[in-house]
Amino acid sequence: MRSTILSLILLLPLTVLAEDLASRTDSLLASLYRPGLPGAVIGIVKNGSVVFTRGYGVADLVTKAPISATTNFNICSMTKQFTAHAILQLEGQGRLSLNDPLIRFFPDFTPRIGTSVTVRHLLTHASGIMEHYDHVDRNRYTEFWDRDVLTVLRNVDSLHFAPGTRYRYSNAAFCLLSQIIEKVTGEPFPDHLKSHVLEPAGMMRSRMIRPGFTVAERAYGYACGGDSITIADANESLFFSTMGDGGLYTSMEEYLQWIAAIDHDTGPEPTIFRTARSPQHTIDSSRSLSYGYGWFVGGTGAARVVYHTGSNGGFRTIVFTKPAERYAVVIFSNRTGIDLEDLVREINRIHGVDDGAYVKLDSLIS
Repeated sequence: MRSTILSLILLLPLTVLAEDLASRTDSLLASLYRPGLPGAVIGIVKNGSVVFTRGYGVADLVTKAPISATTNFNICSMTKQFTAHAILQLEGQGRLSLNDPLIRFFPDFTPRIGTSVTVRHLLTHASGIMEHYDHVDRNRYTEFWDRDVLTVLRNVDSLHFAPGTRYRYSNAAFCLLSQIIEKVTGEPFPDHLKSHVLEPAGMMRSRMIRPGFTVAERAYGYACGGDSITIADANESLFFSTMGDGGLYTSMEEYLQWIAAIDHDTGPEPTIFRTARSPQHTIDSSRSLSYGYGWFVGGTGAARVVYHTGSNGGFRTIVFTKPAERYAVVIFSNRTGIDLEDLVREINRIHGVDDGAYVKLDSLIS
């Protein structure tokens, strides 16, 4: 009896501390995301356990459906970690090599680029390949998909730099990776991702955008500036719907299962997580910043942080992890106008997490 009472007394300060941290986190989020307006959902993991999940605001200004942990958001460039995972699975199966040139998969690609740009270059933003946005006759398209990126770029005979020599963030590269997956597997990219990456990780309701796409509990994106709020979703942007670079819809509930798989080395091919989340191409050696495969990696040893952001239409997303502490913060938002990178720093301070190795990415992904 005495030992039980003593245990309860010792646990009480920890319970009070956890409640205080949750209250302070909630107050911060509630001050930014107002009821009845587009908002966000947040998830926090500490020591490998989910300690906080909460939604703020509405998913849709028409229906006023509240945002919750089961609301499905477009997670924008956080999609890249899933595309990369699928590529690394195929490498592990011997169905492709990261050293394979583009010409292996697309024989009609401009030879100078097709023979010099490899799968590894695409994965690490080291290809130097041009973005598709400036090479599109916008009068020809009402929707623009990954196959259209391939069509547009296969005849562009110029690079920003020699492949492998520099870093330049590239959405087009990940659209080409989705097409490589289709070439190798003979399956549509959304179907392959669903059966080989998402469902094995327990992400049963997550869906890749595609023609005729529908998803339950869907959030819509909004551009917010001053007193103005306008919808900024798939119908408002020609390039919103590309898949490999930013087309995945998922909920906080399901994405936290992905984080759990990373943390516990479970899910689809756990060694892939370790490879993808380790430095593969140096971005800035003075700041110990590198790109892995679908992830940014900062710092070394116990200070290492692994993270990514996303921006598409009215959606803004971020995942920040500190592997040594089994810590993660994830935010999905369906509105613009709030800097999620700064917000994560504030949350880290509340929870006493040293993020000195964390480098803001706004200048690295534009």
